[in-house]
Amino acid sequence: MSSVSEEPVWKQRAVERSTQAAKARAEQRLERFLDAAQLIMNEKGSTDFTVQEVVDRSRQSLRSFYLHFDGKHELLLALFEDSLNDTAEQIRTSAAEHSDPLDRLEVGVRLLFDLCRLSPAAQRPLFTDFASQLLISHPAEVKLAHMNLLSVLTELLTGAQEAGLLRTAVKPRRTAALIMQTVMFNAQSSGSHDDNGSHPITAEEIWTFCAYGVTRRPD
Repeated sequence: MSSVSEEPVWKQRAVERSTQAAKARAEQRLERFLDAAQLIMNEKGSTDFTVQEVVDRSRQSLRSFYLHFDGKHELLLALFEDSLNDTAEQIRTSAAEHSDPLDRLEVGVRLLFDLCRLSPAAQRPLFTDFASQLLISHPAEVKLAHMNLLSVLTELLTGAQEAGLLRTAVKPRRTAALIMQTVMFNAQSSGSHDDNGSHPITAEEIWTFCAYGVTRRPD
């Protein structure tokens, strides 16, 4: 018996072209929802908005929204991951401008602190109320969202270790996770000077702590 012949090449090309076009349209619709949500958050300075507001701002349908997201939470999670990825790329780019491995690491730590720092000008609500909610409600998704940022910090620590600038016992990836958590938590929980005269933690203090801890440095 002869085997069933494959579909004609022209038909395969036509189906592939159609699939690619549909994928491109879906990605465009997705970006419009993300852009609309980001604009609304920038205006409000918080994640306090409704799905309908996003739909109206994006000029798309509610049905289309739910074809892409289960709900507002999933939309915010997508924005959170995008924001973390942008942060990772900014750190990688800025660190690459320096030749000394320890300088690169310092740039990474300081920049991460500044990017996550709460301030009216920063308008980064995803690193405030929503981030703390995610840690409790979706720990697995939070872990995945931080992977790119964790990789960048691991690269910086590995470079410093290979240059003989770190203790031999340091494990770059585990240390990167500790630094990331320390920097982001303190940045998100430390505001600007207030009327009570408090003094928020600075990038200098964060770097000093991450680089040297609390033990006395050798002379």
